[in-house]
Amino acid sequence: MLEKLYQLDRDILIFLNNIGDDRFDPFWRVITSIYTWIPLYGLIIFLFFRAYHRPKAQHSVLLSFFSVIVVNVLVIITKEAITRARPLNNPDLEGILRAVYTANDYSFFSGHASNSFAITTFAVLCLRFKYKWIYLIYAWPVLFSFSRMYLGAHYPSDIFVGTVVGLIIGYVFYQIHKKT
Repeated sequence: MLEKLYQLDRDILIFLNNIGDDRFDPFWRVITSIYTWIPLYGLIIFLFFRAYHRPKAQHSVLLSFFSVIVVNVLVIITKEAITRARPLNNPDLEGILRAVYTANDYSFFSGHASNSFAITTFAVLCLRFKYKWIYLIYAWPVLFSFSRMYLGAHYPSDIFVGTVVGLIIGYVFYQIHKKT
C-alpha cells in the first residue's frame, strides 16, 4: 500500500514537472520566491490596520508572525527527523525530472506550502467579515505550492502535508486571535 502511494506521489510529480516548458521556468522561479509576495504581505498588514483599531491590528500582525515561527519550527524538526531527499536530489529520478531548481536540504514537508497556507488561513478567517473578496488571496498559496512541484523541489505529498499543517496552524492562531 505504501509503495503504491509512493509511486503515485512520484508519478504526479513527474507529470507536473514535465508539463513545464523552458519559456515558463523564469515565471515559476519568480512565483516560488518569497520576496515576490512581499506586496501581498503588505496588503494583509494594511487590511488588518484598516479592519481593526491599532492595538488589535498590531496583535493580529504579531500573531501572523508567530504562526510563521511555529510552522518553521515544525518544518525544521520534521525535515531533520524524516530526512527525505528532495526530488531533484533523488537518484531514482535523475534524468526523469527537468532540473529547474537546486537545494540541498530535505523535502518533507513543504515550508512554502505550510507557511503560505497558515498566513492565508489566519488572514482570511480574521478578515472575512470585513472583506468578502479576501478568499481570493488563497490564489497565493496555491500558486506558491504548485511552483514547488513544477520546479521539482517537492513531492505532492510534501505539499499536501504542508497545506494541512498550514491550515491547522492558521486556524489555531485564529482561535487565539478570537480569545484575545
